[in-house]
Amino acid sequence: MSLTLIGIAILGLFVLIIGAIVFSLIGAWVKALFNGAPIPMSKLVALKFASIPYGLIVDARITAVRAGINLDADQIASHFQAGGNVVPTVQALIAAQKAGIELGWDRACAIDLATKGSGKSVVEAVRTSVDPKVIDCPNPEGGRTTIDGVAKDGIQVKVKARVTVRTNLDRFVGGAKEETIIARVGEGIVTTIGSAESYKSVLESPDAISKTATSTALSVAPRRRRSSPAWARVS
Repeated sequence: MSLTLIGIAILGLFVLIIGAIVFSLIGAWVKALFNGAPIPMSKLVALKFASIPYGLIVDARITAVRAGINLDADQIASHFQAGGNVVPTVQALIAAQKAGIELGWDRACAIDLATKGSGKSVVEAVRTSVDPKVIDCPNPEGGRTTIDGVAKDGIQVKVKARVTVRTNLDRFVGGAKEETIIARVGEGIVTTIGSAESYKSVLESPDAISKTATSTALSVAPRRRRSSPAWARVS
């Protein structure tokens, strides 16, 4: 008799614990349901036991579904467990869809994981695919305002350039960062000026600077597109 009572007590305690867990998940379950992105209670319970922030998963799924992307909670949870940034990845997917760029969930996750800790992001990849970024060379924040080179006649030429950056998603991972682009463009400009017989030839043919700088920069960043120098002056 006592064993039966003990068994009933243990069962009652177990049911009470499960009930408390389910009760704590009702808010998230209702939120997902009323936002058109329902998630089974059993799945929410599984997320809870796996120590995955179910609230984050629910919010990410709602955001995706309301944008017309039917992401399953398991897909989002798997990316989180892999160390991915769930919200930015969903945002990138939505941005790509609105811009008409072909980007699937698996590919977005791969870019997000590959760029983690690199200073890049999947959101940046999509954004610069749609809206090219303009970079000043040199970067004014570095304390320099011009790239200086000396022609063979001993005359110094000061150059300022602008680089237009458009991302190719296929080459985004492993591509050069902004600092590398600026450095390579500067290297190309100095090389062009230094190989010129006279400063006059540099001023008369600014496209030569652009072509050399572009060729040098493309060797490390084939996804980037460059513009010609904005101006040059002699000192």
